[in-house]
Amino acid sequence: MPNRPRHLDSPLVTTVIKYMSRAQARVYRRTGGRVGGRWRIGAGFHKPVPTLLLEHRGRRSGKLFTVPLLYLVDGADLVVVASQGGLPNHPQWYFNLLAHPATQVQIGAEHRRVRARVASPDEKNRLWPLLVALYADFDTYQSWTEREIPVLILQPEDRAH
Repeated sequence: MPNRPRHLDSPLVTTVIKYMSRAQARVYRRTGGRVGGRWRIGAGFHKPVPTLLLEHRGRRSGKLFTVPLLYLVDGADLVVVASQGGLPNHPQWYFNLLAHPATQVQIGAEHRRVRARVASPDEKNRLWPLLVALYADFDTYQSWTEREIPVLILQPEDRAH
């Protein structure tokens, strides 16, 4: 891929992402989102982006995991992106949500029950410019990978179909 940083293919990158995510989730939980509730890296340095904690159940292990994700509010729904920084594979949480879509998120100190689903092509076409306005690096990540980066809609449990 043109413009793709060579270091992205290092196995160390996924390891660093995993441990940094765990650390951020721990601090976020302990502080009710006061620390770790805004992403300030990359495009977020000048324009911090809201962050939530997403729980997901392992599709094989059944274990519960938590990952911090940038999110967009779209009416009653929350929208997240399975970008994984432009890595060549979808993140594990994406596959786990496909297997177990009923889950919960934490925004600040508030917990919400949600049901995840992949955005339709029309929904993604509408949401992608809003997501890029929120965090410009999403476009960069898409340019670094041949996979189509999925957009997921987290609907409140009471309105999920």
